[in-house]
Amino acid sequence: MLESSPPRSLYRETAGGAGNYPALAGPQQARVAIVGGGFTGLSTALHLAEAGEDVCVIETHQPGWGASGRNGGQVNPGLKYDPDTIEAMFGPELGPRMIEFSYGAPDFTFGLIRRLSIDCEARQNGTIRAAIRPKPAASVRATATQCERRGMPVEMLDAKAMAARTGTDRYISGMFDARGGDLHPLKYALGLAAAAQKAGARIFGGSEVLSLSRQAGRWVIETAGGSVSAEKVVIATNGYTGNLWPGLEQSLVPVFSAIAATEPLAPAAAAAILPERPVVYETGNITVYYRIDAQNRLLMGGRGPMSPIGDASAIRYLTDHALRLWPALAGTGWTHGWNGRVAITKDHLPHVHEPKDGVLICLGYNGRGVAMASAMGAALARRLRGDETSPFPMPISPLKPIRFHRFWPLGVKAAILSGRVKDRFGL
Repeated sequence: MLESSPPRSLYRETAGGAGNYPALAGPQQARVAIVGGGFTGLSTALHLAEAGEDVCVIETHQPGWGASGRNGGQVNPGLKYDPDTIEAMFGPELGPRMIEFSYGAPDFTFGLIRRLSIDCEARQNGTIRAAIRPKPAASVRATATQCERRGMPVEMLDAKAMAARTGTDRYISGMFDARGGDLHPLKYALGLAAAAQKAGARIFGGSEVLSLSRQAGRWVIETAGGSVSAEKVVIATNGYTGNLWPGLEQSLVPVFSAIAATEPLAPAAAAAILPERPVVYETGNITVYYRIDAQNRLLMGGRGPMSPIGDASAIRYLTDHALRLWPALAGTGWTHGWNGRVAITKDHLPHVHEPKDGVLICLGYNGRGVAMASAMGAALARRLRGDETSPFPMPISPLKPIRFHRFWPLGVKAAILSGRVKDRFGL
């Protein structure tokens, strides 16, 4: 289900000005044209423009309209799989590159924010992977052991330490990674857009791409109001991917992730929850994640209804979970609830494709897009420029549509229900 307008979200109400990104009008040319104004597209445009390349971004709505401007604001290190598994899957050369790149992505992101002086409430106060039951606790321990063996800045936390870090006694263990943190994602997206535009990138909003075709040795992008002829094209549409490229829409599953936000907490309550302000995500079949923002609001996130929502009443399971963690929140008002589409791939890894000469596709962050998409933009820009000073950090894979893709809505609902049952009973 596509959305015609963005939801009422806390981020949208607090982001400030959105910049001036007019619709594409008339015929234009660029060396690189990027379809999608989220973190991937904006970071790629920024790094290309800073290198002197002629680049434009074409966005159906406005920069940060999709999941880049609606997500949980967590800047987390790593991929879904543990380092040993990544090395086993991709071998002794590519595997370590993927690990170094993905676990280093938060440092890249916070460094970029500092370099560009983006005002987006960024804090590098760490990430905690939290476990309520023994099975996920064993998984957290395995991850920590592998990270420690590679010299990463991680620390195992027992139940007492978890209670001190989170303000709840429901966790039996966790892993703290000092590289993680949080930010205001829409402010960050708009800051990237402004920096890219300042560096020379052209950004067009309100410009849905209707077709992409090969003409006279160049790629031509058509919108209702204009066109761009480009040597190279990047497709970075993630959870809002349509039928622009054959089979691409069927290669991933768009899943709604939802967030509920409280009113600003009273000082005592705000000090008791996550006092050192790390971000937390629970390890289990269905992930719940949360943080306290710069205004002392609690933001609780997780999988939500498979359609747009407008307030927190639609995601009671998240607000109820918050009360189980911190009973003192009873009576606290939940002022906002919203959601957006993230792209889930079959192997739960980001996908990079080069289906034709001059076409580069990057999407499918599986809920880990803030840091990874930011860092991927720099890597994509190097590849587009032909810079071979460092190997590409992720696999370039063939585009493979998922079998029986048309049944994905039923499959997602069943998977979420099953995952919640398993988490409830510790399976």
